[in-house]
Amino acid sequence: MRKRRKSKLKNVFLLLCGLIALNLGTAVYFIHMEGGSSLLPQAEKTKSQLVRDDFDPDTISSPYVYLMSRHSKEPLFDKKSNQKMYPASMTKIMTVLLGVENLDNLEQQIDLPDNFGKLILKNASMAGFSPGEAVTAKDLLYGALLPSGADACMGIAVAVSGSESKFVKKMNQKAEEIGMVNTHFVNEDGLHDPDHYSTVKDIALLLDYALDNKTFYKIFTTQKYQTNPNQMHPEGMVFISTLVHSTDHTSFKNGKILGGKTGYTDQAGLCLASLGVKHNEFYILVTGGAPGTNHTEPLHIEDALNIYGNYLR
Repeated sequence: MRKRRKSKLKNVFLLLCGLIALNLGTAVYFIHMEGGSSLLPQAEKTKSQLVRDDFDPDTISSPYVYLMSRHSKEPLFDKKSNQKMYPASMTKIMTVLLGVENLDNLEQQIDLPDNFGKLILKNASMAGFSPGEAVTAKDLLYGALLPSGADACMGIAVAVSGSESKFVKKMNQKAEEIGMVNTHFVNEDGLHDPDHYSTVKDIALLLDYALDNKTFYKIFTTQKYQTNPNQMHPEGMVFISTLVHSTDHTSFKNGKILGGKTGYTDQAGLCLASLGVKHNEFYILVTGGAPGTNHTEPLHIEDALNIYGNYLR
């Protein structure tokens, strides 16, 4: 009888241990999906375990590429990652990060500047806000990142720092703090300027840092967002991620692109900073300089799907 009782107790104990381990494993997954850092140890995988050695790099159109593991921070694909390039709208990752970090109440009303003239003259991408419109900070953050609105970026800059010039100074200070040693910002929206430059490695470091913020993570991985109604937009506006707008699929074998910030100017080419997951491993991929325009084949997205799908194991 005692042996049976001990055997039953042992089985119950093992069952409980299994359930606890399963729940902790699930918790780690969802913590990571929310952008947080797991406090539990994870099995370290070597580069050879994560990538294929028979991948043809000539199938990549982008001249600048940097792929890193979010867990180990190890570079897995490096192609001119420290060479100066123009980040275009990938700049808005920094703009939204500073907005998230400095605007404590995301429901607060912010009055937009009463003139978007310079943005219109430069043919900047716009979210659709009106000059002088009163909108929530939350709507501005989504408007900057999803439809890549320069009008939203201007609103964030003025709300955070009082002026665009002071905000740009804050951007460069943050870049130095993160370790973006080959980056210099001139504006908050990524419109071309010879002195506004970065590297794909620096943008990857920025995105990796930003994704640790849960609010930023949620915005970055959102595909569709409805703004609050107001007097100028009584039914609100619907924002669609430029990543989703540019392609009809973001999935690949055993994984998916969870979120991304596209970019384009004539000088920058097609750019993409993205977060991908494959076999529950999380990756950051930044590419720049792909040929084409916003109206041609999205080679920057095809590069991402190729690297995530075929280069990663």
